[in-house]
Amino acid sequence: MTGRKYFGTDGIRGRVGQGPITPEFMLHLGWAAGQAFKKTGQRNSVLIGKDTRLSGYMFESALEAGLSAAGVDVKLLGPMPTPAIAYLTRTFRASAGIVISASHNPHHDNGIKFFSANGTKLDDALEAEIERWLTLPIQVCDSADLGKASRIDDAPGRYIEFCKSTVPNEFTLEGVNIVLDCAHGATYHVAPKVFRELGANVTVIGAEPDGLNINLNVGSTHLQALQAAVVERGADLGIAFDGDGDRVLMVDRDGVEVDGDELIYVIASQRQAMGNLCGGVVGTLMTNLGVELALKEQGIPFERANVGDRYVMERLQERDWVLGGEGSGHLVIRDCTTTGDGIVSALQVLLALWRSGKTLAQMRNGMSKLPQRMINVSVTERFDPLSRQDINDAIVRAEARLGGTGRVLLRASGTEPLIRVMSEGQDAALIGEVAEELAEVVAQSRV
Repeated sequence: MTGRKYFGTDGIRGRVGQGPITPEFMLHLGWAAGQAFKKTGQRNSVLIGKDTRLSGYMFESALEAGLSAAGVDVKLLGPMPTPAIAYLTRTFRASAGIVISASHNPHHDNGIKFFSANGTKLDDALEAEIERWLTLPIQVCDSADLGKASRIDDAPGRYIEFCKSTVPNEFTLEGVNIVLDCAHGATYHVAPKVFRELGANVTVIGAEPDGLNINLNVGSTHLQALQAAVVERGADLGIAFDGDGDRVLMVDRDGVEVDGDELIYVIASQRQAMGNLCGGVVGTLMTNLGVELALKEQGIPFERANVGDRYVMERLQERDWVLGGEGSGHLVIRDCTTTGDGIVSALQVLLALWRSGKTLAQMRNGMSKLPQRMINVSVTERFDPLSRQDINDAIVRAEARLGGTGRVLLRASGTEPLIRVMSEGQDAALIGEVAEELAEVVAQSRV
C-alpha cells in the first residue's frame, strides 16, 4: 500500500466528519470510482450497499451523485452484509460494488470498501487509478449521459438463497439450538432467516439497529453478551458477526470463545479427513503458532500472508488453495465465495460438526493455542514501527529474551490509528512482559 493517500488494507476508513470521511470527499470519490470503473461501449453500473450506521444515508447519497456525474448507473441495496455486495455485484454483472461500512468500528467511524466486477477486493493498480482520478476536478458528463439510480428490493432474498446454496442439500440444522449475535449490524435481517430456513432453533440478540448502536457491546468484538445468552438458554453454540458481516466468531455450549484461528482449524481438519481440503491453509503473520503446529501434525501445509483478507486471498490464489483466514474471524473459503463472509464461514463450521458428529468444543480440542499477548498502542498518525531504530533495538532485545521459544510482531493497523504489538511463546508470563516492554517503547517513539 506504499504511497497511498487514502486506501488502507481494507478500503478507506476514518471518523465521520473528518477528512476523508466527509460528504464532499464521498461525492468526489463516487465520481473518481465511476471514471476508474467505466468500460467503453456498454452501460456501466455500480452497486452500493451499507451497514446500519446513521451516517450511511449521507454517504450513500453523495456516492450516488458522484457516480451519476460520471455517467454510471447506481443500484442501491440498502443495509446488506459486505459479502452480499460482492456476490450481488457478480450476479448483476455490475462494473463494481461499493460498501459503506467501518466493519467492527463504532458508529462514529465509517468507510468505503470496493469490489471488482468479479466480487473480489480491488488490486493495488485499480486503487491507484481511483486515487489518480481524485486528484482531478469533477467534470460532469452531458446531461443525457448522467447515470440513473434504482433500488434492488429483492437483494436480501437473493443473498439468503446464495448462503444456503454453499452447503449440501442434505445438510440440516434440525434440533440444533443456536444463539446469533448480529452486532446491530448488516446481518440483522438476513442471518436469522438463513439459519432458521436450514432448520435451526434460533435465538437472536444484537438485531435491533438504531443507527448508533452498531457493535456496541455486542458482536464479534464484544462476545460477553453472546456467551451469557448461550449459557442461559442452554444452546449448543453461539455465532457472532461483526457490524458488516464479513467476520464471525463462535462460542461453544459452555460459553467459551472459539476464535478465527480455531474455526479455520475445525474446517481444515474435517475437510482433510474427508479428502477434500484441496491443498493447504493460509493464515497471517498474526495467526497463532498453535494452528500451524496442529495442522502440520495432520500433514496440512500452512503458509503466512500479510495481515488482511486481501493478502490471504492473493496467497490462496497463488497456491490454488481454498481455505485461509485470520484470528479475528475473517475467513476466506474460495470454493464457496470470493471474499470473507461471516454467514458462509459459520455454515462451513456447522457443516464440519454435522459431518463429524462432534460438538464445537470437541472439534477445537485437536489444537492447543500458544499464549499470545496483543497490545494496541494509540497513535495520532500511523507509521511503520520498523522504521524507528529505537523500536528495532527493542525488538532485538525482546527476541533475545524469548531465546527461540517465541516470536514478536509489530505492525501498523490498516483500519485504525493503532500500532499493534504482539508477542507469542510458550511462557505466558514472559511473553506478557515482552509485549508490555515493546508497547512502552512504541508509546515513547510515537511522540
